[in-house]
Amino acid sequence: MKKILINDTPWQTRIAITQDGRLQHIYFSAHAQEPLERAYFKGKITKVLPGIQTAFVDIGQARAGFLHISEIDREMALNKISDSMQIEDEESPRAKKPRRTKADIAKILKEGEEILVQVSKEPVYEKGAKLTTCFTLPGRFIVLMPNIPRIGVSKKIADRDERQRLKDLVRENLPAGMGAIIRTTSENRTDREITADLNFLVKQWRIIESAYKNAKPEEKIYEDIDVPLQIIRDHLDDSVEEVIVDDRDMQGRVHRFVKDIAPEYADRVKIYAQTDSIFDHYDLEKQIEATLSKKVYLKSGGSLIIESTEAMTVIDVNTGRFIGKTAMEDTILKTNLEASDEIARQLRLRNIGGLIVIDFIDMAVPANRHKLFNHFEKTLREQDKFQSVVLKVSEFGLVQMTRKRSGKTLVQELTATCDCCKGLGFIKSVRTQCYEVLQAIKSELSSQKVGSEISIHLNPALFDYISGTEYKAIFTLEKLASTKITLASDKQLAMGTYKIVKQ
Repeated sequence: MKKILINDTPWQTRIAITQDGRLQHIYFSAHAQEPLERAYFKGKITKVLPGIQTAFVDIGQARAGFLHISEIDREMALNKISDSMQIEDEESPRAKKPRRTKADIAKILKEGEEILVQVSKEPVYEKGAKLTTCFTLPGRFIVLMPNIPRIGVSKKIADRDERQRLKDLVRENLPAGMGAIIRTTSENRTDREITADLNFLVKQWRIIESAYKNAKPEEKIYEDIDVPLQIIRDHLDDSVEEVIVDDRDMQGRVHRFVKDIAPEYADRVKIYAQTDSIFDHYDLEKQIEATLSKKVYLKSGGSLIIESTEAMTVIDVNTGRFIGKTAMEDTILKTNLEASDEIARQLRLRNIGGLIVIDFIDMAVPANRHKLFNHFEKTLREQDKFQSVVLKVSEFGLVQMTRKRSGKTLVQELTATCDCCKGLGFIKSVRTQCYEVLQAIKSELSSQKVGSEISIHLNPALFDYISGTEYKAIFTLEKLASTKITLASDKQLAMGTYKIVKQ
């Protein structure tokens, strides 16, 4: 059975989803950072580049977001093009009716124009946020598409009668011009539950429309609920045995949220009352650490090598020390099937998206290649919430696939490019090391009695980050330990280490 484990601290919230003790998903929410994904902004177009069919939009962030023509909803594009064509006809009445041509973003958007946009992907590396006007509002059972009049149903709902019932119900209750995606969680739910979720989302959209009219350019006008509640909304179902939270205030928030959206699961929200860290208790810290390694060992003795670049990810499957007990072909097939299950897990866990190329071990029998392809595609479809497309084994023995990108990968979240190796390897980011040190200090302060005043000695980089960004966390630790805490910079200490000196 699954568990959702929430570790809440003054500086960061981490949410882990486990299956039989194995980590399946990990999410992070740094309190000092502003989440952008799914947020709505009143943007201002600063530049239109017809050559790459992209517009840059100022949304009040460090870098302008980019809006590609493929992310502009069809109705807006047609209306803008029709308006421009009408102006041209008025200026030249004798002009012939223009022939249909390929859409041009310069005819749709103009520099200086204000526009409602939604962030579909967080900024990555040197790129700004990816924007869209194909808006979505996720609910528990429905994802509302307020300007795309189309209804889709999750492929995981197999029963035809149920699919039709849900489509008819949503179609009857959708306002004109709107569309929706019916999520897997809606299966076998009552009409009342579905319509309540749909009506709530429509109400939220009306609020966004109203806020846009009154907002100033570059202003954020709507953002999704907090990350822990998002995860609960998207993942809580019959397969989840427990939701365990280690902070009483957060546990109360989660319990109230679950009671509102899914009261049948409210009794599964529990408080973690042990003295040790919840992630240590469930052996998650080591599993998170292992996800930063390029090499992943399989139970059979084989292994995966995972290498990622900005453009794509390459995964190599090796037999390792596994030699099997029967024919070589059977051994290879068994290793490949095991590897496909682990690859599906690693893609989710590391949040890898985009183009992915997998070099499975070569198999001579076509039937075995077909069996591997079917098994891998089925595993992704059943276990991964993000859409993926898998091609059959190529002539070179490679499997090519794409997986929807969403936010940062785990490596981007937890690491920074190393100045010493000039990008050839990774070290943990100062922020990540800062959180680890704060977690260790919190555990130490809660496990032993300390004086009324202490000083914590830190590496200068950690000292600068905590004193400049996470000073509120120190105030909270002072309250928890009833101790006055003074920070001190110590060049002799290595990154990720600290020393507590009692006064």
